[in-house]
Amino acid sequence: MSLSERIEKDYVAAFKAKRTDEVAVLRMLKAAVKNKQVELRRELADNEILDVVAKQVKQRQESIDQFRAAGRVDLAEIEERELLILRTYLPTALSPAELEEAVTTSIQALGASGMKDMGRVMNAILGEYAGRIDGKELSALVRAKLTS
Repeated sequence: MSLSERIEKDYVAAFKAKRTDEVAVLRMLKAAVKNKQVELRRELADNEILDVVAKQVKQRQESIDQFRAAGRVDLAEIEERELLILRTYLPTALSPAELEEAVTTSIQALGASGMKDMGRVMNAILGEYAGRIDGKELSALVRAKLTS
């Protein structure tokens, strides 16, 4: 079953079960996917839908940080519930040890020797582990490995 079919099936099930939080999040996710389809003027592949989901997850995380900084715990809790629903559509994230191993392996395979190769290393890892890595975390790790 493709990711878009899974989202649609889960949306219908949540709607029938009257799970309003889940319905709202999935409706928003479906709209974001549809907007991306309209922008690209074609159907999206699963990896492109994963990118949309990852972008929605990142938006929720940033909103949570901003709401907590502003003292709006009530709004942060709503965003956290939405975040939990969205994360079910992402593949499991790499552990720190797996991430470090992927960076080390990629640097060796590409023969990267300095900061000028950072883009190549980042693209190779992001391509291989799409949706499973936080870009900021990866960037910091690659930078640390290439400068040492």
